[in-house]
Amino acid sequence: MKRRGGIWLFIALALLVTGLFLRQGPLVLVAALLVLVEILTRLWERYGLEKVVFHRHLSARRVFCGEEVRLDIEVTNGKLLPLPWLEIEDEIPFNVTLLTGKTTPSPNPGRMEIVHFFPLMWYEKVTRRYRVGCPQRGLYTFGPTRLSTGDLFGLTSTETKLHEQDSLIVYPKIVPLENLGIPSAHLFGEVRTKKRIFEDPVLAMGVRDYQSGDSLKRIHWKSSARLGKLQTKLFEPTTTMDFGIFFDVRTTMPPFYGTIPLLTELGIVTAASLSYYAMLAGYRVGLYVNERRYQAKEAIAIPPSQHPEQLPRILENLAKIDITPNECMPMPALVLREGTSLPWGSTLVVISAAPTEGLITALQSVRRAGRVVALILVGSETPPSRNSLSVYRVSDGIPWNDLKSLSFSR
Repeated sequence: MKRRGGIWLFIALALLVTGLFLRQGPLVLVAALLVLVEILTRLWERYGLEKVVFHRHLSARRVFCGEEVRLDIEVTNGKLLPLPWLEIEDEIPFNVTLLTGKTTPSPNPGRMEIVHFFPLMWYEKVTRRYRVGCPQRGLYTFGPTRLSTGDLFGLTSTETKLHEQDSLIVYPKIVPLENLGIPSAHLFGEVRTKKRIFEDPVLAMGVRDYQSGDSLKRIHWKSSARLGKLQTKLFEPTTTMDFGIFFDVRTTMPPFYGTIPLLTELGIVTAASLSYYAMLAGYRVGLYVNERRYQAKEAIAIPPSQHPEQLPRILENLAKIDITPNECMPMPALVLREGTSLPWGSTLVVISAAPTEGLITALQSVRRAGRVVALILVGSETPPSRNSLSVYRVSDGIPWNDLKSLSFSR
């Protein structure tokens, strides 16, 4: 709160006493005006922001890269006292584009501000509407907001900060696999030439007595405790196979460290596109990334599923990957840990810009365990040895601007 008034009250009292003593009407009138000004400034100072309600509304909370959202700013003065001026400074992320209106730099890094300045009459509501472009995937927050107002004479001002924030998730772009140099018909076709009967771990149909060789993961502990002997879960048969997508955030070969943003983004687009087309092909799709889950300590691990919310969940986790990600565990270790937990006959695809010898060895081990494996290379690195692995290469010659302009395929 800033105040430059107060002294006028003493001046008004001095003028009033002088005017009454000298019987000068103009001095008394000036003193009365100064007293009125002081009263008004104190009213604006104390009640200016009272019952002033601010709302921010986004037309969508989840959009795809390249789409737009509408941002509505609404402020209401719910009292009889008008505001000669009201200033609103609303923070928005730097990586979005304000298509209508102007922004100013924010003192906070990576942020911008939309500044509004207008009078607000009694019980008046003002709405400002903006178009916001989303050229880059990510998780973005809008806010906080600073409101300030004051008197008509510029003697006082008061302000408050609103900490409410709104989140926007921009999904990565989904493009046809052929645009990335991946023959989708070949990739999905060669692993589905024969339909086999598997057990669906989601659709339990009962229990039976434990038999030697049953996995401990399939033991139904509650039934075992009730019956006094080990019971194994039975699952319904299905011909749907699991498709595990493993995304390696490392973009440089050991022992070097660092991030190549273009390869990171290209790998994320590849993972998002594979997830979409694999679900269309009838797979249960899962995602595994050797980076920590957003605001968590463990690596991203989304088990395969065909639930309608599975694709949004995968895209949301891909959107939240940092621009300069750091691996929380080596990709070979993640492949061995999660790949061998997938059902026998599952498809495992690794997207990597750093195909190390350890990764190739891990893929061969998983393949020997009865899974179909494939390696998708992002960038120009060449694996040390393929040993009959199915290897595809994403076109690394796509300029960054062309990558962002690739059409979205639904």
